[in-house]
Amino acid sequence: MLSLALLLAPPNPKAPPHLDVSTTVWGGLIGVVVALLLLDLLWFNRKAHKISLPEATRMSALFVACGLAVGAGIWWMYSGVAALTYLTGYVVELSLSVDNLFVIAVLFGYFGVPSEYQHRVLFWGVFGAIVMRAVMILVGVALVERFDWVLYVFGVFLLFTGLKMLKGQHDEASPGENALLRALRRVLPVTKGYHGQKFFIKKLGRRWVTPLFLVLVMIELTDVVFAVDSIPAILGITTDPFLAFASNIMAVLGLRALYFVLAGVIERLRYLHYGLAAVLVFIGAKMLIAEWYHVPTLISLGFILLALGGSAVASLIVTRREERHA
Repeated sequence: MLSLALLLAPPNPKAPPHLDVSTTVWGGLIGVVVALLLLDLLWFNRKAHKISLPEATRMSALFVACGLAVGAGIWWMYSGVAALTYLTGYVVELSLSVDNLFVIAVLFGYFGVPSEYQHRVLFWGVFGAIVMRAVMILVGVALVERFDWVLYVFGVFLLFTGLKMLKGQHDEASPGENALLRALRRVLPVTKGYHGQKFFIKKLGRRWVTPLFLVLVMIELTDVVFAVDSIPAILGITTDPFLAFASNIMAVLGLRALYFVLAGVIERLRYLHYGLAAVLVFIGAKMLIAEWYHVPTLISLGFILLALGGSAVASLIVTRREERHA
């Protein structure tokens, strides 16, 4: 029914014009994404090993540099406004991905995933996230183009989510209580231990899944849950399909390396969710008042950086002060 409505509904005349992006440019962006995935899989992590902090830092710097290079390309081919919009979306999506890392850390701890296997799970988790988010972004853009009231629905949802986070009602991950995980364990034959980096093995004439496969499923499920916030947030920045897709996907690509960079300090960022909440409230309010006032992109980017940077700095200051007293 949703697909039929999208096809039959006329375009919204109030929808802002999109960039005139050629098939070549779309192909170039997808080529960059594929090249980075292959580089990560076939060069950086050909063999299972524990990712050290210096290695993770280099990988993270590479992905950030590629993300900024895409922004520079948008500036060169289109305009500074388009590049600034992309950068704002990139920062928002990267920051929301950091919140996702808390849950991933809980999952790795719950399943006792060895350090040398964590990157493989994250790689395929991110690959699945790219496919799912691409579909969700395109559907979201199509909805906004045809039904202008959808933006108000997204705005109210982001306001509600942000206020919930500000009140400290942030959902905690409880892997053992997850209904899907319990169902998978009842239906699928699961091995007791890990078998290297394998998701599946053949034993006693039948195919078994390893705990690593369960971790992968849970990470994919986690990304779907977080995408419920992420997709409306990026559509609050831009409804241009190319800018929304590029900023979201380039941010998600760097998630694996960023996890290993922040793994040692992620628990110290205790106030980060307040900064994320402020960002969601800001974007939600921006969407609701868009009919009467357009918030300049530069102001949006400045507020987002201030909220995220302030919450991160406050977290580190308080944590360091507590360590000194201890």
